[in-house]
Amino acid sequence: MGIDVAAATEADLVDLADVAATTFPLACPPSVTPQNIAAFIAENLSEERFREYLADSDRTVLVARRDDRIVGYAMLIHGVPDDDDVQRAVPSRPAVEVSKLYVLPDHHGAGVSAALMRAALAEAAELGAACVWLGVNQQNQRAQRFYAKHGFRVNGTKTFRLGAGIENDFVMVRELS
Repeated sequence: MGIDVAAATEADLVDLADVAATTFPLACPPSVTPQNIAAFIAENLSEERFREYLADSDRTVLVARRDDRIVGYAMLIHGVPDDDDVQRAVPSRPAVEVSKLYVLPDHHGAGVSAALMRAALAEAAELGAACVWLGVNQQNQRAQRFYAKHGFRVNGTKTFRLGAGIENDFVMVRELS
């Protein structure tokens, strides 16, 4: 009944998209409309999009399994986007972004998120990253506490387009070297 974390494969696409569609709304603040959530999922978390992510050499998708069932996932993106706010907030290079880290609600508190984060940090270190960064909604205090527990510190802010809406995120950074 342990948690296994490994790189996602083509065979995982259907389950991965299902987990993403189930978990993404849980991290959204109450002010986000269902239409904006649905638009984001359709545009970014479909089976076809995950197929593209798996083929992208600048991305790593990890899946967490318990009893051979995908119960969570994380996505790493190598680098820092051309966003001035993120450029200022992420001091060290090379950098890797933890773009997504989500776990099914019935597995919250069971160590899945921690296992995914450990695997993500190990992967970033293997890639030679000097730091790891992520964006987290400023209203999502539970996620902020989790990231702080894993050594991340708020180092700036950025905006995030969610459908037709704009959300405000903290940029949190953890140095690896």
